[in-house]
Amino acid sequence: MALPSKRTVAQARARIERIRAALPAFDLVCSGTLVRRMMTCGKPNCRCASDPDARHGPYWQWGHMRLGKPTHRHVSEQQALVLRQAIDNYRQIKKLLKAWEENTERIIDALQPPQP
Repeated sequence: MALPSKRTVAQARARIERIRAALPAFDLVCSGTLVRRMMTCGKPNCRCASDPDARHGPYWQWGHMRLGKPTHRHVSEQQALVLRQAIDNYRQIKKLLKAWEENTERIIDALQPPQP
């Protein structure tokens, strides 16, 4: 296995700086998923019981992990708009952190080659 060159280290450091510069642009961050649902009400005489197109809604449901357990809650349409952006931000930040970690590993390997 070839050792990373000084140029590779410089490129990795430059990538990390670009990642650092991108992080302050994020405002709200949230994990989870957002689902739009059409629901039946459970009343046997309601149209929604027999006609799928007559279901009530749309209702928005946010699912995420809280204290290690899956949690779901209904949110308003306005909250759903904010959550959609926050979830997208979270996913982008995770990608940036993964790239940061990979570049850090390149730098570490260049500073101290792995021992067999």
